[in-house]
Amino acid sequence: MFTKGHHLTYCTNIHPGESWEETFENLKQYIPKIKKELSPNQSFGIGLRSSNDASLDLTKPENLADFKTWLRENDCYVFTFNGFPYGGFHRQVVKDEVHQPDWTTIERLAYTERLFDILADLLSDEIDGGISTSPLSYRHWHKTKSDLENAIKTSTIHLAKIAAKLYTIHQKTGKLLHLDIEPEPDGILENTKEVIDFYKNWLVPIGTEYLVKELGISGWEAEKCLKEHIRICYDVCHFAVVYEKPKDVFKAFEAEGIKVGKIQISAALKADIPKDKNERKEMEALISPFSESTYLHQVVAKGLKNELTSFRDLPEAMNTLESTDALEWRIHYHVPIFLSDYGKISSTQSDILDVLKYISRKKVCNHLEVETYTWEVLPEDINLDLGNSIIRELQWVIENSGNS
Repeated sequence: MFTKGHHLTYCTNIHPGESWEETFENLKQYIPKIKKELSPNQSFGIGLRSSNDASLDLTKPENLADFKTWLRENDCYVFTFNGFPYGGFHRQVVKDEVHQPDWTTIERLAYTERLFDILADLLSDEIDGGISTSPLSYRHWHKTKSDLENAIKTSTIHLAKIAAKLYTIHQKTGKLLHLDIEPEPDGILENTKEVIDFYKNWLVPIGTEYLVKELGISGWEAEKCLKEHIRICYDVCHFAVVYEKPKDVFKAFEAEGIKVGKIQISAALKADIPKDKNERKEMEALISPFSESTYLHQVVAKGLKNELTSFRDLPEAMNTLESTDALEWRIHYHVPIFLSDYGKISSTQSDILDVLKYISRKKVCNHLEVETYTWEVLPEDINLDLGNSIIRELQWVIENSGNS
């Protein structure tokens, strides 16, 4: 739905199911109810998650035609895809495999190109369309500096191929599409500095050379193409986990001409670490229910001198809780955005409020997508009815938008 200058939706990666049949059934089950509650008199936008297998089925003419008919009959539209998870995302161990296949592979390139073909067909002429994706790869897979640089270089060439494809689509159809790279803790790109360094030292120089040869355009046009079609997905949870303030990130990107294609509205867990040992035992009991086996829950600890220490997953951090000198932990765990605390632990909801306040005064992008995908693995006391939870999250965003 279009509200207060933005297309607002939720990401359908919230729903289990990897085939197109399962994906479509989830849309049929949930979307009409949500639309009736939140957007009865205007079109409702969908943030679609389609696995690789589902995307193969959706490219079949009969399936795409059926979906377009359903969208029209239900007054809905698709303006963004979540193209980060390629394969299974629910009811199995995902962990770091969420990055697989990464941007060093032809499989990731082909999957993303297919999603753009689908989105270009679905997208109306009046709006831009985006697909969020992995921050190149999972950094811990690349053991040496040389391995890491080779991964970045190969990924950059594949991204340049995407930019060439989107440039051609724009020239032929007038439809503006963009790939939105999603920085994440322990991704090759996880913070503002790394994003800016990537654009300056990899994407622009390597991508420009590729596009000049491939498209026959000037260097200036090639750089403009790259920054138009390769953007950033600002996931509020991810940047909060690495202790970066929204306004600082947005201003830094703007200064470098780096565009934000989508803001994913999400909240991380936050815990102030007590000094008292007994209180730490209590803290351990509160955090332990969030230590589950499906997703990675990276932890970044802040110390006395604001130094940051990263842990690959929550159990690794928990092993240090008794002896740590850290003052605060932030945990990559997409918790419900409408809750600010869970007793003695809290969320980074305030970062979402900061984002909503900032974008009410200065346009950053056109797309907002609520992304709380952990409902099935949340502790029982905060695991609420799914349909009503989606409605409640979107209502919370609407109620807290536009407040300067």
